[in-house]
Amino acid sequence: MKYYLAIDIGASSGRHIVGWRENGEVQAQEVYRFPNGVTEQDSHLIWDMEALLSHVKAGIDLALESFPDIVSLSIDTWGCDYVLLRGDQEVWPCYAYRDGHTEAAVPAVHREVPFEELYERTGCQFQSFNTIYQLYGDKMAGRLEGVTDFMMIPEYLMWKLTGVKAKEYTNATTTGLVNANTGEFDRSLLERLGLPTVLFPWLWKPGKVLGKYRSIKVMLCATHDTASAVEGLSMEGNQPYISSGTWSLLGVKTERPITDEKSRSGNWSNEGGVGYNRYQKNIMGMWLPNELCRELGKGPDFDSLVRSAENSRYDGLVDANAPAFLAPKSMSEAMRQELKKGGYALPESTADYFRCAYRSLAESYRKAILELEANTGRTYEKLYIVGGGAKNQFLNRLTQETTGKKAIALPIEATALGNLKIQMEADET
Repeated sequence: MKYYLAIDIGASSGRHIVGWRENGEVQAQEVYRFPNGVTEQDSHLIWDMEALLSHVKAGIDLALESFPDIVSLSIDTWGCDYVLLRGDQEVWPCYAYRDGHTEAAVPAVHREVPFEELYERTGCQFQSFNTIYQLYGDKMAGRLEGVTDFMMIPEYLMWKLTGVKAKEYTNATTTGLVNANTGEFDRSLLERLGLPTVLFPWLWKPGKVLGKYRSIKVMLCATHDTASAVEGLSMEGNQPYISSGTWSLLGVKTERPITDEKSRSGNWSNEGGVGYNRYQKNIMGMWLPNELCRELGKGPDFDSLVRSAENSRYDGLVDANAPAFLAPKSMSEAMRQELKKGGYALPESTADYFRCAYRSLAESYRKAILELEANTGRTYEKLYIVGGGAKNQFLNRLTQETTGKKAIALPIEATALGNLKIQMEADET
């Protein structure tokens, strides 16, 4: 029996999952789970990369206790964020995407290259935390002086395991710096922005072996977690998906990027898949109810809060993607302000807030599906939902009722399964 290890790290938690093939099916077993989250330092939100690396290694050690013959491992995480290096020395801190350090960088980048042109070149949606703005902010702050590398989070962690530096394609497409036509970093764009081209070598596709850690091959999977999630998703035909976690990523596979005016104005993104393009939109996702739970859910457990939301009759809606929800000090207060703008009565109970969050997410999905069908010229019948949000039956029901699509919830570790699938297929070739 051959065993493989997927290390799947999200913005709020990480997990180590061992997989193997048995009777033609992939079997998986979680062996380690750990918390993750931003910390505050000098008024900035940062990632504690030393703690993250410590958890990565601890999970590998535990996996080897039960599965001593692991063939390979790989790591996937969220996109956009990175670690700067001067040689082999890290430049701390590692800013988190919810931090506001790109505020001045966004208009500065657009003065050099208007967003309309950026989108035409890269097909990457606008998010104020895209790597292009983070790096330009580093340039403005002098943090790029003497820097020899920037490494996306999974690349950095695998470098710490192997000593090998490599750039992976799917995660690179979240930077806003990869040319949609060539699939490589856009040299002309880098030069116009004055970003050191030495930081941007060629890109490797998933399946590349970097080296070994404790006799285990360390391999590039689709290191952007959504790219791995789509690989782990079994569906009938090519139907839309929602990878439902801290963010909801709603999209569909396309043969090539779609970078027309409708896509730009709708803020659709084109990101790398394993042999296809992912045409998708970021929606704020479970961040809304999770932050409400952290703030308001001091007594009942999460399931009880969801049941109370089902029983509420509150009908207020907010734009789930409103900038006010990105990193509010109080999610409930941010929702109150947005509801006031919409002319709604204010929530009277915790249940009302949760009902508003879930209904607003479902409404965002409905609007996104309508845009998706208009932009691709196709009508879809089904909507596949994976990730942590797929376990929320209330949200799934709202999604089906609101979108009019058959919602097929697969409460599986799709990201880890995609990570494992890539490792297995690479090992078999």
